[in-house]
Formats: sequence, C-alpha cells, structure tokens
Amino acid sequence: MNDTGSAPASEVDGAVSTPVPIENVRGKLTADAPLAKLVWFKAGGNADWLFEPADRGDLVDFLERLGGQLPVMALGLGSNMIIRDGGVPGVVVKLGKPFAQVETDENCVVTCGGSAHGILVSSTARDAGIAGLEFLRGIPGTVGGFVRMNGGAYGREVSDVLIDCEVILPDGECIVLPAADLEYTYRHSALPDGAVVVQARFQGTPGDPEEIGAEMDRIAEARENSQPLRTKTGGSTFKNPEGRKAWQLVDDAGCRGLKMGGAQVSEKHTNFLINTGDATSADIEGLGEEVKRRVYENSGVQLEWEIQRVGRP
Repeated sequence: MNDTGSAPASEVDGAVSTPVPIENVRGKLTADAPLAKLVWFKAGGNADWLFEPADRGDLVDFLERLGGQLPVMALGLGSNMIIRDGGVPGVVVKLGKPFAQVETDENCVVTCGGSAHGILVSSTARDAGIAGLEFLRGIPGTVGGFVRMNGGAYGREVSDVLIDCEVILPDGECIVLPAADLEYTYRHSALPDGAVVVQARFQGTPGDPEEIGAEMDRIAEARENSQPLRTKTGGSTFKNPEGRKAWQLVDDAGCRGLKMGGAQVSEKHTNFLINTGDATSADIEGLGEEVKRRVYENSGVQLEWEIQRVGRP
C-alpha cells in the first residue's frame, strides 16, 4: 500500500491503469487474479483485480472510492461464460456467502441475495410451499446472473417471476429496478453495464411442497439425461432461433463431435461446447465461430451466442 491508500497504477496493454483503492477494504482484493478456476470451462486469463466483498457496505464503499474510473464486471458461478485468454480489464466482483441468503414471506415472495444458487432458491421456495420457481433448479448459476441474462429453462424464465432487483452501479450508487425497467427479451436485459445485482425478489404462487419437489426432480433428471453435466462446459452455447432448436441446427450441419484444439462440440448435446482437458478460451470461442459458419452454410440461419464472452483476446 502506498501513502494514498491505493494500489499503484500498473501497465496494462501499454496504458497506465487507474489506481485501485485498497485502504479499509474488509473483503479480499487480489491483483492479477486467475479466473480459469472460477468458470466452468476452466480456461481463460486473469482479472486485473478480483474483489470479494465482505458485505454490502464493503462493496458500496469500495465502488464509491473507485468512482466509476474502471470497468466493473460481476462474476457468478461462471457457468455461461468464456473468459478470454488475455484476461479481464478493471475489477471483477465475485459475491460470496454474505450475499447468498434466501427468505420467503406469506405473500409467496422469495427474496434472494445476488450470489444465491438456483437450486437453493427453488429448494427454499419448495420448503415454504411456493410454486413457480421450480425451473431455477435447472439453471446452473446465481441470482445475479439469472437477472442479467433473463435465465430460463423448461418453459419459464426470470422475466416471468421477477418483481424487482437491487443493484450497485460501478460508482457505488444503489438503485432498485422494477422488472419492467429491465426490458427483458430472450436471454437479454437492459441492466446497466457493470451493475452488480445484490438482491432480487421473485413472485411465486401457493403450492404443495411434494408436487413442487416432484417437478424439481423431473427437471434434474431431464438435465442429467440430456446434458454433459460432468464435463468442463459452459451450458447452452447458442440461443434458440425463433421456431428452431439450436442443437438441431448444429447437428444437421454435421458438427456433432467437431474439435478445435482442446475444445469439442459435445456428442451428448450439440448445443454444448466442452473443454476436453487443455483447451484455451481461443479454442472454445474459435470452435463456436466455426460452428456458426457451418450452420449458416448449411441452413442459412445465423446463430447468436448465448454464452457471454468477455475480456481481452
């Protein structure tokens, strides 16, 4: 630490980066932090800075002092993300246990911290006799990611159940956004860049815990039978085009099992890419682009990435 209470400026891609305030940080702040271990693909570069706040106040204070001078990116489970090999500029924020609480009330409202896992949210709702959130059992991710990407599975998506969310902007400002302000479309929202979702409220309906549990079990079994869950993967790679299934288009283009470096199109589910062991993020993204090219050549359909691709090439 220097006399200003900030980490010294560092050289990044030939430019001097903004000093990062480290004084009075109660959480964990790491420079040049490896991210590969934090994402499902187990590939990619480092974050300039990784911040794991102790609590909401710690996050607000840190971002206020940062003053919006660096890009901020929230990272959940890393299940639907490619971290490029050049790493991520600015600050990556990863919320931990202090943001994982889930509570219910008598109006079937489920209030969740931004780092709560989908299975915890759906299980808590089940135990309280709240139906409508079973689909979250089938999405590998956290509440923050669900809110940003309008996560969905098995016929439902977050826009169907979200009441509002509390976010902290890159300059530390805290705002509450009603679901209508997020302008949800398929796997997309208007959540501001760099906003960190620290809480969300979902609206359920009264239900029978046994029936809710049975539906959750059905979803879990369907995932196990159809998806390569025990591999280094990133979830669904491409969005489903209107009226079509991405996996079918990929299969019809002859891409099942296609390889590039250490990356491969899954034999089990062709809308999943997998890291066979030593893939770089460039291998994975390059394979995805080759699949897109072949699908367009075969069917005239231009697939769109569902997986987020972030960072420097």
